[in-house]
Amino acid sequence: MSCPPADLKKKSDELLFKWWTYLKSPEFEPFVEFAVCLSSFSDFLQNLGLSGLHQLAHQLEQKVLTLFDEVDRHQMSVDALNDLCNQIESLGSRITQFIDSNTRPMAQRRETQDTAPARSLNSTQRVWFIGNSASSWRALMTQLAYFGIQAEPHPWKEVPCKAEEPSILLLDTHDMALATACEHIKALRTRFAASKLLVYTQQAAFNSVKAMLRAGCDFCFAAATPQSTILARIIELCSNEEEPPYRVLVVEDSLTASKSIQRTLKQSGIESFAVANPAEVLNGLRQFQPDLVLMDMYMPDCTGVEATRIIRQHAEFLSTPVVYLSGDGDMALQVDALRLGGDHFLTKPFNPVLLNAVVKSKIERYRALRHSMENDGLTGLFNHRTIKEKLNAVIDEASTSGKQITVAMIDIDKFKAVNDSYGHSTGDQVIRSLAWLLKQRLRKTDLVGRYGGEEFLVILPNSDFNQAFEILNRIRADFSRIRHTFEERGFTSTFSAGVSHFPSTRNAETLINEADQMLYDAKLGGRNCVLTRG
Repeated sequence: MSCPPADLKKKSDELLFKWWTYLKSPEFEPFVEFAVCLSSFSDFLQNLGLSGLHQLAHQLEQKVLTLFDEVDRHQMSVDALNDLCNQIESLGSRITQFIDSNTRPMAQRRETQDTAPARSLNSTQRVWFIGNSASSWRALMTQLAYFGIQAEPHPWKEVPCKAEEPSILLLDTHDMALATACEHIKALRTRFAASKLLVYTQQAAFNSVKAMLRAGCDFCFAAATPQSTILARIIELCSNEEEPPYRVLVVEDSLTASKSIQRTLKQSGIESFAVANPAEVLNGLRQFQPDLVLMDMYMPDCTGVEATRIIRQHAEFLSTPVVYLSGDGDMALQVDALRLGGDHFLTKPFNPVLLNAVVKSKIERYRALRHSMENDGLTGLFNHRTIKEKLNAVIDEASTSGKQITVAMIDIDKFKAVNDSYGHSTGDQVIRSLAWLLKQRLRKTDLVGRYGGEEFLVILPNSDFNQAFEILNRIRADFSRIRHTFEERGFTSTFSAGVSHFPSTRNAETLINEADQMLYDAKLGGRNCVLTRG
């Protein structure tokens, strides 16, 4: 669990308070407050990876949204009210059970894990492989251990009854009928509130996958899926990378409307900054760096469309989503607004749940687009262009602050021989393995990119030669222990690294060239080493 149980309880209590407020005063406004809080809570659970709890919250959210019209007329039936109460009580009960199981003293929790090996007690991420063919998953479980993920095999009839929830359950149902597989999925989904349920199945047809997703699983792998693909998915789910909060620039001349919009966004954890004068929109974009602009359509001396056309004159803001807000429902106006640079149109008074949903969906797509432009498709690391831009930015900051920077160029040793002996797909897996290890072992403040081929550029802000050597040499040793699989065989790989230093070297290009020269010297010196001038 990536957030303290106290935080989950606080969010849950907020939701219950909103519901009790509505029950005491069953009017439309308190119901809207509850719906917005529920939508935010559902997103909160999803972002934490609490899959079972999120599914329950999402089902409740869908029920609440279907009742909006009824509540608006203040005519919610007794049956509908009782149904909501039951669902809320069920969700609250599951949350309480989950919090209780994660707040017991560690010694007490360990007593229930008599079937798990002692080393798993110190693991932050655990995966259970549930199935009757554990031997076929042995290589994958070994691979996971290299990345700090503890894997435990359990036959279907011996799934531990009392144990802490693992991060992921991989269910091997390849030899089961669809109905039997769905029964198992439902039973495990009922029991595990947080775990992601991944299913390995022969039932890969559309309707079969639909049935398993309905039963409660999160993802299905067809039986022909390479284990390297499954490995990548598990590592991705266990990465726990924290995404920064969504940011919205509100362009609205009415102070009352602006405050209402910002309040709605805040309830969903979205940060916002407001400008009343559209002439300040470019300054707001540069200073606040938002993921999206909420633009009022009509403002004094400037329409939202005119402001958006000015925004689109600047290359850095070409892809920033703009959502219009207007009390005018004229279809021709909306079409024209979208043609002239907008991305969506909402009419006032807006439904706050819909507003947050539109904002989040647009930002998700915007960030996905930005990620594809800035990151390498194979490894997920920064690409060549982005990592060089990041280095320039870090140098600019260090020039002002006086802090040190070390830069490392890393290259996988004898990589051509890996491709020639095992094929390019296996070579790609070796590259991904090093990328995963770097992301996992480096500090949050460090930056890493795929510089090209099997080369990586690492930026270590506020560190000297000794610190850089210690960090990189530890990663080098760990990487050399990873046993990569190919058919029935296995092999290991190593890397060499060269390190340069700022302010000893003053600009990005020279830092990279010096690190590259040190890397060359490391290769000549026998490979599988980290070389610095310190």
